[in-house]
Order: sequence, then C-alpha cells, then structure tokens
Amino acid sequence: MTQQHLYLVDGSGYIFRAYHRLPPLTDPEGTPVGAVYGFTAMLWKLITELANAEAPTHLAVILDAGSHTFRNDMYEHYKAHRPPPPEDLVPQFPLIRDAVRAFSVPCIEEAGFEADDIIASYALAAKRDGFNVTIVSSDKDLMQLIQPGIDLLDTMKNQRIDRAEVIEKFGVPPEKVGDVLALMGDTADNVPGVRGVGPKTAAELINEYGDVEGVIANIDAIKKPKLKETLAASIDDARLSRELVRLKDDIPLAEPLDALTLRHPPHEPLAKFLAKHGFRGMLSKLGREAEAAHAM
Repeated sequence: MTQQHLYLVDGSGYIFRAYHRLPPLTDPEGTPVGAVYGFTAMLWKLITELANAEAPTHLAVILDAGSHTFRNDMYEHYKAHRPPPPEDLVPQFPLIRDAVRAFSVPCIEEAGFEADDIIASYALAAKRDGFNVTIVSSDKDLMQLIQPGIDLLDTMKNQRIDRAEVIEKFGVPPEKVGDVLALMGDTADNVPGVRGVGPKTAAELINEYGDVEGVIANIDAIKKPKLKETLAASIDDARLSRELVRLKDDIPLAEPLDALTLRHPPHEPLAKFLAKHGFRGMLSKLGREAEAAHAM
C-alpha cells in the first residue's frame, strides 16, 4: 500500500510572496489579479513537481479566515502593529480561494484561529493516522511541529527543513522552539517576550533550564545581574508570550482527511477560472496538458 503523504500549504505565505514578486496586473474586468496569478502559478508548479517526485496522496491549502483570533482575546495588542493589507490585494483574497477550488484542492480556514493552528491540528491528526506530513512554508512558528513524520518544505529555497535545520537555526530542537520564541518575542506579531533577550540568550536559557517555567523558577541562579533583573521584571510577559506562540493543535477538522485526497484537477473548472481572469499562458498550458493526456 502507498504511504499516505499529506501536504499542507501555508496559503498566506504564498499570497504575500506572489503579491510582492509580480507587477500589478488586472483581469478583463479591471480587477487586480497580480497576486492571484502568482499564487495560481506557484500552486500549479507545486502540484506538478510533487506529482513527478514525491507523489503526495493528500493536499490542502490553509488560509487565515480573518484578523481576529483567540490570541487577540488573550492579549488585545497581539499583531496590533501590523498594517492592513495593501488596498489592491484585498479584492484578490476571494479570487485566490476560487483559484484553489478550481484545482479541486480543499481550501480550509476557520474563524477565530490562525492558519498555523489549523495546520498544526491537521498535521498531528494525520500523523496519528499513519501519514507522513509536509508543511509547505518557511514560517518559524511552524517549525515547532517538526518531528519524525512531519517536515517543512521551503519552496523559496527548495529546501527541506527537519530537526537538524531547526537546531542549527535556533540552537534548540523543535519541541523547544516555542520557549525560545516566547523569551525573544516577535515584533511582527507584537509578542512582548523579555526585553533585551535575543535568540542566542533565549536558546542558552532554554538549554540550561528546559523551558520558560524552568527559567522563571531559576531566576535567582542566573549570574548576569542585568539579565536576572530583566527576567524578574518580565515573568508575566514571558508566560503570556509562551501562550501566544503556542500552536493550538486540537481544533476539530473542518474537512476529514479523506476529503484532502489529491486528484488530477478536472479540466473545466480550471479552464473557466483561467479564461475569466485572462491568464492566457496558463490556459494554453492546460490545453497542451489535456491534449497530451488524451493522446496517451
């Protein structure tokens, strides 16, 4: 029997890469579609390359449903510094969902949760069911999930990220990444962390004391006076940060794993989508692929 292999695509990463890589484009109706075009091209490339090499059996694209999640209820300033998405990107979000569905690939999002939480829930559920899992992303938060049977694929660098790469990057194994992230904080997400503690010091502390609670319990043993003082004054922030970076990995699955089975995209929905938005090069490619398949 073929080993079941689920690929989970971090859709938000794809969207912003596509938006920043391509010049502004509009479709025949004048709607901005530069990010849609780039996203569609990247998803097509991924599906094609994996079909030739990895032969995944299951695939889904995971997206953020909105900006407000349970973390905002926990900490009202979470992601407070993030600017709103560019004006010309906003109308492209629903079109990107249409693009995913045109490939007959499930597009999963859940109000109140981030895409990372959905990815974590699917990854662990699939692993429990005996799947191998690959998360298509370079997001550092998702590196917490790496373990035997779960890896990351950074398509920007065409690089697999496993336990060894995480240790090289953070100085700790994947199961300790959340503790390091909690101590160092994250300006992009407005996770407070401990002021003045960077990645190197955070890794040293976690390697020495095990986790955030271990560091807190051993503040009196820390020899550097400034660091000791800072940690003592930041206990609440450290604990809050640990919860903010913790992935919620037990969300009920919106679609069962069987619904994520990868199928060859049916011609008509994809052709209709490409034609509607004026993606003529891709439409020609789809026609050539259909002719080749018919000739076999």
